[in-house]
Amino acid sequence: MSKKGPRLGEPASLVRMRVVPIASVMFASALPLMLPMIANSPALPPLGLLFFLCWQLLRSEMWPVWIGLPLGLWDDMFSGMPFGTAAGLWTLASIAIDYSSQRIYWRGFFHDWAIAAFLVAIIQSLAALIAHPHAPMGRVLGLIVPQIVISALLVPLFMRLTGKFDNFRLKRR
Repeated sequence: MSKKGPRLGEPASLVRMRVVPIASVMFASALPLMLPMIANSPALPPLGLLFFLCWQLLRSEMWPVWIGLPLGLWDDMFSGMPFGTAAGLWTLASIAIDYSSQRIYWRGFFHDWAIAAFLVAIIQSLAALIAHPHAPMGRVLGLIVPQIVISALLVPLFMRLTGKFDNFRLKRR
Protein backbone atom coordinates (compact mmCIF):
# COMPACT_ATOMS: atom_id res chain seq x y z
CA MET A 1 0.00 0.00 0.00
CA SER A 2 1.51 3.35 -1.01
CA LYS A 3 1.28 6.50 0.98
CA LYS A 4 -0.46 9.17 -1.09
CA GLY A 5 -0.54 12.19 1.20
CA PRO A 6 -0.09 13.42 4.72
CA ARG A 7 -1.87 11.49 7.40
CA LEU A 8 -4.51 13.12 9.51
CA GLY A 9 -2.97 14.81 12.55
CA GLU A 10 0.57 14.54 11.20
CA PRO A 11 2.64 17.56 12.31
CA ALA A 12 4.54 19.83 9.94
CA SER A 13 8.28 19.42 9.56
CA LEU A 14 10.03 20.84 12.61
CA VAL A 15 13.06 21.86 10.54
CA ARG A 16 10.90 23.76 8.06
CA MET A 17 8.96 25.42 10.88
CA ARG A 18 12.18 26.81 12.36
CA VAL A 19 14.25 27.49 9.25
CA VAL A 20 11.81 29.18 6.86
CA PRO A 21 11.25 32.42 8.84
CA ILE A 22 14.92 32.92 9.70
CA ALA A 23 16.10 32.00 6.19
CA SER A 24 13.63 34.40 4.57
CA VAL A 25 14.89 37.33 6.66
CA MET A 26 18.54 36.39 6.13
CA PHE A 27 18.12 35.94 2.37
CA ALA A 28 16.23 39.24 2.08
CA SER A 29 19.00 41.03 3.99
CA ALA A 30 21.66 39.63 1.65
CA LEU A 31 19.65 40.11 -1.57
CA PRO A 32 20.67 43.75 -2.28
CA LEU A 33 24.31 42.68 -2.58
CA MET A 34 23.39 40.08 -5.16
CA LEU A 35 21.67 42.60 -7.42
CA PRO A 36 23.90 44.37 -9.99
CA MET A 37 23.06 47.93 -8.96
CA ILE A 38 25.21 50.98 -8.34
CA ALA A 39 23.68 53.94 -6.52
CA ASN A 40 24.99 56.89 -4.56
CA SER A 41 21.94 57.02 -2.28
CA PRO A 42 19.65 54.38 -0.77
CA ALA A 43 17.64 52.95 -3.65
CA LEU A 44 16.23 49.68 -2.37
CA PRO A 45 13.95 49.34 0.63
CA PRO A 46 15.35 47.39 3.58
CA LEU A 47 14.10 43.97 2.49
CA GLY A 48 15.35 42.11 5.56
CA LEU A 49 13.72 44.63 7.88
CA LEU A 50 10.41 44.35 6.04
CA PHE A 51 10.39 40.56 6.32
CA PHE A 52 11.47 40.79 9.96
CA LEU A 53 8.64 43.17 10.85
CA CYS A 54 6.08 41.16 8.89
CA TRP A 55 7.05 37.92 10.63
CA GLN A 56 6.90 39.69 13.98
CA LEU A 57 3.46 41.14 13.23
CA LEU A 58 1.95 37.98 11.73
CA ARG A 59 3.45 35.49 14.19
CA SER A 60 4.43 37.46 17.28
CA GLU A 61 4.49 34.30 19.41
CA MET A 62 6.95 32.51 17.12
CA TRP A 63 10.15 34.32 18.04
CA PRO A 64 11.58 35.54 21.34
CA VAL A 65 11.95 39.28 21.79
CA TRP A 66 15.76 39.13 21.45
CA ILE A 67 15.65 37.65 17.90
CA GLY A 68 16.30 41.13 16.51
CA LEU A 69 19.87 40.96 17.81
CA PRO A 70 21.24 38.07 15.69
CA LEU A 71 19.13 38.90 12.64
CA GLY A 72 20.11 42.56 12.92
CA LEU A 73 23.79 41.62 13.12
CA TRP A 74 23.35 39.55 9.95
CA ASP A 75 21.73 42.55 8.25
CA ASP A 76 24.55 44.82 9.42
CA MET A 77 27.05 42.64 7.58
CA PHE A 78 25.28 43.30 4.29
CA SER A 79 23.79 46.79 4.67
CA GLY A 80 26.97 48.80 5.06
CA MET A 81 25.70 50.44 8.24
CA PRO A 82 27.89 50.66 11.34
CA PHE A 83 28.04 47.25 12.98
CA GLY A 84 25.34 46.92 15.63
CA THR A 85 22.97 49.52 14.20
CA ALA A 86 20.38 47.10 12.87
CA ALA A 87 20.94 44.75 15.80
CA GLY A 88 19.97 47.43 18.30
CA LEU A 89 17.18 48.98 16.26
CA TRP A 90 15.62 45.65 15.27
CA THR A 91 15.67 44.52 18.90
CA LEU A 92 13.90 47.74 19.92
CA ALA A 93 11.35 47.18 17.14
CA SER A 94 10.80 43.63 18.39
CA ILE A 95 10.21 44.95 21.90
CA ALA A 96 7.79 47.57 20.55
CA ILE A 97 5.82 44.94 18.61
CA ASP A 98 5.73 42.67 21.65
CA TYR A 99 4.50 45.56 23.80
CA SER A 100 1.83 46.55 21.28
CA SER A 101 0.71 42.91 20.98
CA GLN A 102 0.09 42.85 24.72
CA ARG A 103 -1.81 46.15 24.67
CA ILE A 104 -3.86 45.82 21.48
CA TYR A 105 -6.03 42.72 21.68
CA TRP A 106 -7.47 43.02 18.20
CA ARG A 107 -5.33 44.10 15.27
CA GLY A 108 -6.39 44.22 11.67
CA PHE A 109 -4.50 44.54 8.43
CA PHE A 110 -4.42 48.33 8.54
CA HIS A 111 -3.14 48.31 12.12
CA ASP A 112 -0.28 46.02 11.11
CA TRP A 113 0.43 48.16 8.06
CA ALA A 114 0.54 51.33 10.17
CA ILE A 115 2.76 49.71 12.81
CA ALA A 116 5.18 48.37 10.19
CA ALA A 117 5.29 51.68 8.26
CA PHE A 118 5.89 53.64 11.48
CA LEU A 119 8.66 51.29 12.61
CA VAL A 120 10.33 51.35 9.18
CA ALA A 121 10.29 55.15 9.21
CA ILE A 122 11.74 55.34 12.73
CA ILE A 123 14.37 52.64 12.15
CA GLN A 124 15.51 54.06 8.81
CA SER A 125 15.69 57.60 10.19
CA LEU A 126 17.67 56.56 13.26
CA ALA A 127 19.97 54.34 11.19
CA ALA A 128 20.69 57.23 8.82
CA LEU A 129 21.42 59.56 11.72
CA ILE A 130 23.73 56.96 13.29
CA ALA A 131 25.55 56.38 10.00
CA HIS A 132 25.93 60.11 9.23
CA PRO A 133 26.00 61.95 12.58
CA HIS A 134 27.60 65.15 11.26
CA ALA A 135 25.61 65.49 8.04
CA PRO A 136 22.88 68.14 7.85
CA MET A 137 19.54 66.73 8.98
CA GLY A 138 17.70 67.95 5.88
CA ARG A 139 20.12 66.25 3.52
CA VAL A 140 19.98 62.93 5.36
CA LEU A 141 16.20 62.92 5.53
CA GLY A 142 15.98 64.02 1.89
CA LEU A 143 17.91 60.93 0.89
CA ILE A 144 15.93 58.42 2.92
CA VAL A 145 12.37 59.77 2.61
CA PRO A 146 11.82 58.10 -0.81
CA GLN A 147 13.14 54.83 0.63
CA ILE A 148 10.77 55.13 3.60
CA VAL A 149 7.78 55.85 1.36
CA ILE A 150 8.56 52.92 -0.94
CA SER A 151 9.05 50.65 2.07
CA ALA A 152 5.72 51.72 3.58
CA LEU A 153 3.96 51.05 0.28
CA LEU A 154 5.60 47.61 0.00
CA VAL A 155 4.45 46.44 3.44
CA PRO A 156 1.23 44.79 2.11
CA LEU A 157 3.24 42.86 -0.49
CA PHE A 158 5.69 41.66 2.15
CA MET A 159 2.81 40.72 4.46
CA ARG A 160 1.39 38.62 1.63
CA LEU A 161 4.78 37.00 0.92
CA THR A 162 5.24 36.30 4.61
CA GLY A 163 1.81 34.68 4.70
CA LYS A 164 2.78 32.47 1.74
CA PHE A 165 6.02 31.49 3.48
CA ASP A 166 4.03 30.79 6.64
CA ASN A 167 1.64 28.50 4.73
CA PHE A 168 4.66 26.65 3.29
CA ARG A 169 6.20 26.47 6.76
CA LEU A 170 3.07 24.92 8.28
CA LYS A 171 2.28 22.60 5.37
CA ARG A 172 2.47 18.94 6.20
CA ARG A 173 5.12 17.20 4.08
